[in-house]
Amino acid sequence: MAKRPRNRGALTAAAGRASTAQAGTGTAPLAAPAGADTGADYPGKRYGLPQRGPMSVASTGRRILALTIDWLLSLVIAVWLTHSEYWTIVVFAAEVFLLTALGGATVGKRILGIRVMRTDGGQVGFRWSLVRTLLLLTVVLPLLTDFDRQGIHDRAANTVVVRT
Repeated sequence: MAKRPRNRGALTAAAGRASTAQAGTGTAPLAAPAGADTGADYPGKRYGLPQRGPMSVASTGRRILALTIDWLLSLVIAVWLTHSEYWTIVVFAAEVFLLTALGGATVGKRILGIRVMRTDGGQVGFRWSLVRTLLLLTVVLPLLTDFDRQGIHDRAANTVVVRT
């Protein structure tokens, strides 16, 4: 039995609305620019994302560096507020949950020019940000990625991390 791509119809419909979306608002639907299909498989192709440039799937290196920046920032904030590094995980979880839900990007992601968005083109929102954050905190699950560079936390929340 052949495996069907997920959300193919939602992305095709979103492509028609992509030209009318406001740039920079973070709410543009997922859509590949005209002529972006090279025929070869690449991460994000099944979601209609381009192979390179803005809206392409972010590299694993950028994602890990963004995570490191967020962790170090959380450590600084935790030590500054509580004089203890043991609160870092709480600060980190709060930062990732709130900033992903509200704007699709943590501080580290913004610095590196990447963001999280739903595979159907919508914003992540509080519910899916919570699911994604709880799974991210398990540490092991985000390391298990598929061809589209989606960790289990991304697949559970129907999200993908793209370049801005």
